[in-house]
Amino acid sequence: MDNSPQMEKQAVLACSGITLQFGGRAILEEVDCHVSKNEVLGIIGPNGAGKTSFLEVLSGRYTPVRGHVFLNGHDVSSRPIHKRAMLGLARTFQTPVVPYAQTVYDVLKSARKAFKPYLSQYMAEWACDLVGLKVPKEMLAGALDTLDRRKLLLACLLMRRPCVLLLDEPASGLINVEIDEIDLIIRLISKELGCGIIVVEHRLELLAAIAERVMVLNLGKKIAEGPPQDVFNDPTVQSAYFEA
Repeated sequence: MDNSPQMEKQAVLACSGITLQFGGRAILEEVDCHVSKNEVLGIIGPNGAGKTSFLEVLSGRYTPVRGHVFLNGHDVSSRPIHKRAMLGLARTFQTPVVPYAQTVYDVLKSARKAFKPYLSQYMAEWACDLVGLKVPKEMLAGALDTLDRRKLLLACLLMRRPCVLLLDEPASGLINVEIDEIDLIIRLISKELGCGIIVVEHRLELLAAIAERVMVLNLGKKIAEGPPQDVFNDPTVQSAYFEA
């Protein structure tokens, strides 16, 4: 990646030299990355490669020992997770955990009133339509299936119209027909919101369909980046990922 200030300003999200350590052990080493508006960047790698830790750094949950994170050209490296969220950085997790005892309506209401400016009920309805969430609003969130839980959490994020969306294994726990639906939802989000989307995913067929570029992490280091099929066919990637 070109780490010049010009590139950082052009990208909706960029990072340079991200190095993360826990207990003296390197989790990430000098990782660079960027994603532009209307672009989907996929991230793959074997288990323990540092993929989720990388999203934690981008979102502000983990603090690296070195490196910088830029959002819309501004250095947000010292901003906490809630400040980055207020600036338009949204993130989902591998497991779609929802407030079990709250209704769908109450979950959406909490998201509308999470911080100012408070949003109208219309924005919640718009976000639900965008992700195709078609369940009774009085239904308990804990009674939703995995796909609808993912849709509910996405709707809570998208009503704020984020500029960057980080998705951690959005296909996890889904069957093939549901993965096809997630594929369409991600495409629609990119088209409607124009945000940059970073997707960590093991389902390579999903990334091949939706991602313009794929970045590969192995043992905390970036070992490849480029168009999906070029990356998937790279002997170094195949050795590290497919034969791990």
